[in-house]
Amino acid sequence: MDLRIPSTTTPLAGAGMARRAQPTPAETRSAGFSDALKGALQSVSSAQNEAGRMQREVQLENPNVSLEETMVAIQKAQIGFQATLHVRNRMVQAYTDIMNMQV
Repeated sequence: MDLRIPSTTTPLAGAGMARRAQPTPAETRSAGFSDALKGALQSVSSAQNEAGRMQREVQLENPNVSLEETMVAIQKAQIGFQATLHVRNRMVQAYTDIMNMQV
């Protein structure tokens, strides 16, 4: 049984052939982190605006807007805002941790 490697093959012959795959058109259009964060903030803002609008409509006794729908919209806006605060706090903590690292 011969365990020698033939001299014609090198151990890393295929290493240089590995290349990064070309991005698909969907990947080139994908949003970055900043775009995703901006979209999330706009979503939270629109939920808060909608809840405020519904609250005014209930106060003006608009029969087309129910109190139940308004309370649900207010709770959704509040949960979205709290989630945004948690993300912001985590990002500030991560930034602080990175800045305190010794180089």
